Amino acid sequence: MTPIRLHRTEIGKAKGDIAMKAVIVCTSVSHGNTKKVADVIGQVLEARVIEPGQVEAAELSTYDLVGFGSGIFLGSFHAELRELILSLPEGQPRKSFVFATSGFPEARFQRFSRPLVRMLEQKGFEVVDAFSCRAFDTYAPFKLVGGIRKGRPNAADLEAARTFAEGLRTRIGATS
Repeated sequence: MTPIRLHRTEIGKAKGDIAMKAVIVCTSVSHGNTKKVADVIGQVLEARVIEPGQVEAAELSTYDLVGFGSGIFLGSFHAELRELILSLPEGQPRKSFVFATSGFPEARFQRFSRPLVRMLEQKGFEVVDAFSCRAFDTYAPFKLVGGIRKGRPNAADLEAARTFAEGLRTRIGATS
């Protein structure tokens, strides 16, 4: 007797393949930089890109992979994204990743992704990887000089996001 293989039916998936159900929760408020990155990652992962206010915390438990991303504000992820994560129930293990855009790179000694990764791990998420890239920044003093990192994320940054997502898909064993 042949065992029955359960599968999700998705467009473009062969019968018998196990498809990953993914979503990306993204806050992009200043210049749309983070949304550009989220959209590229979402294309590769075939994931919806939504804002924190567009999802109920309990709904996230229905996904195999959840991405969390925002711009970086004074060294931290956006408050709305952090509040969503704090509202999540504990003990519902899911794979996740984090991503960010920032005018400055993460400092080796003080990575801005660490606190968010810790919050997710405390909620039971397995954080598979993190991604960040430079982005146009007009926060406070930078506004006086017209901002920094004009034109970012650029084509190379978006290609790096695509490569990150392809690697992520490979590492978690999802079908394409």
